[in-house]
Amino acid sequence: MTQEQKIITETNGPVTTIIINRPEVRNALDQETSDLLARAFREFDADDTQRVAVVTGAGGAFCAGADLKETATRVDYKAWAGHPEGPFHAPLSKPLIAAVEGHAVAGGMGLALYCDIRIASDSAVFGIFCRRWGVPMSDGTTVRLPRVIGMGRALDMMLTGKPVSAGEALSIGLATRVVPTGTARTAAEELALQIANFPQIAMLSDRESVYIQEGKTDADAIHFEMTAAEEAKQKEAQVGAARFAAGEGRHGDFKKT
Repeated sequence: MTQEQKIITETNGPVTTIIINRPEVRNALDQETSDLLARAFREFDADDTQRVAVVTGAGGAFCAGADLKETATRVDYKAWAGHPEGPFHAPLSKPLIAAVEGHAVAGGMGLALYCDIRIASDSAVFGIFCRRWGVPMSDGTTVRLPRVIGMGRALDMMLTGKPVSAGEALSIGLATRVVPTGTARTAAEELALQIANFPQIAMLSDRESVYIQEGKTDADAIHFEMTAAEEAKQKEAQVGAARFAAGEGRHGDFKKT
């Protein structure tokens, strides 16, 4: 398989879909593929024509984490979150949605947690499956998982390596939406198009404020929110409010933007 085939990137208007294409190993990431994934994320982030990205896996699996056959021969791999060139190092400047079919385990769960929204099929499975092999998490999971589901549940998953079904993932906030098997990508792309059609300045400044508030005092976080909102107030808020006043988007109709 060539480099280019390991990661496939497709676009539909303002939406980029990034596909991990190693179905023979449940889309496990060897170092080459993780580098290509990082590049795909950077290219999406730098492309002004693209507003939202979806990441998924080929062949009915999301991602099984690191390719352990490669790990068995080398331990000099980049930390996917901690290394500045790692694919999950820092949040992108634009929304990223995970479309999870099948297994999102070990580093694959780290990839799901890196995303803003996780849409899972009803047959999806999450878990720290690398627990049994002594492979540590270096993909941001130990930081992001407790922030998403809470310390107690995160420790249960981290220490036991237990499988977590889509239903349980939804109930604890690990999955944000659950859809029928085989439809996660379609659902994610439909949602991505909806988000891409919103006024972007306000949406992106609100998203940034959500990320920035972690670890700040209330006063500092609220000050950042006020500052970040200023451009949207000047460029979008009055126009949007006038559209509402004229009758658009009533009764929670988010499809009219």
